Amino acid sequence: MIAEPCVDNMDQSCVAVCPVDCIASDPATDRKFFVDPSNCIDCGSCEQACPNQAIFPADQLPGEWAVFAQIDATWYVDPGRARAAIDGYYPVARA
Repeated sequence: MIAEPCVDNMDQSCVAVCPVDCIASDPATDRKFFVDPSNCIDCGSCEQACPNQAIFPADQLPGEWAVFAQIDATWYVDPGRARAAIDGYYPVARA
């Protein structure tokens, strides 16, 4: 799962190394990348590539970021709801 350190820090290294293309986002709208839990093969390639240390196996996601497992899964069914959840936890700073 991709946790809080990815929010507003979307380095694409994880996408480049994923052998099954299970990491996605809409660059025009999203503030983080999302892992498709039904297609991820838990190879660890993305975790090693992430310079933000934002990616964790689902069973090792730190407690303070546990909500990201659900947010990632939700994005593949209802992207708007996942985006709203991110904005609710991490409001966009207005200049």
